[in-house]
Order: sequence, then structure tokens, then C-alpha cells
Amino acid sequence: MSNQHAESSVKGYVVGFIMALVLTIVPFYFVATQSLPETTTYIIMFACAIIQVIVHFIYFLHMEIKTEEGRWNFVSLMFSAIVVFIVIGGSIWIMWNLNINMAM
Repeated sequence: MSNQHAESSVKGYVVGFIMALVLTIVPFYFVATQSLPETTTYIIMFACAIIQVIVHFIYFLHMEIKTEEGRWNFVSLMFSAIVVFIVIGGSIWIMWNLNINMAM
């Protein structure tokens, strides 16, 4: 690994860390101060969470779609996310229906 590649890698980690830190502090500030309406605070929290996931994928997991390997990594990530969504969503759906149907 060349010296230039190491510096750009460290720079990428620092940029990713700062972005993740800002995307963590912003929702905490609005929740702690309650300076915005509740709905707006929820929207900010959700948006910062989604953006932070993307930042982690790009800066820390190096998930890029430009290369062949990156595309396969992305496809496997999406497949895993769908399976997790089906398992969690199906479990919640089953528990919800059991709760409704078993209530006296």
C-alpha cells in the first residue's frame, strides 16, 4: 500500500467519522431540547438515521457499486436486508394476529 493511498484512506475515515458524529449529535440535540414539534423531530431522527447508514456503507464498509465486486456486495446486502425484513415483519405480523385472535 502506497503512502498516498494510506493518507486518502485515513482522510476518508476521518470524514466519515465527523459526518457520523454530526448525524448523531443533531437528533440528540433536538430530542433533548424539544425545540421542534414532535413530528418534525421524528422526521429529523429518521432522516439522520438513513443518512448515517449510507455514510457507514460508503466510508467504513467501502460499499461502492462501481466495481463488479462492489455490485455483488450490494446485491448480497440487499438480499440479507430483505430476508431480515421478512423474518422480523412476519414475526410481528404473527404475534399481532395471535394477540387479536387470542384476546378474550
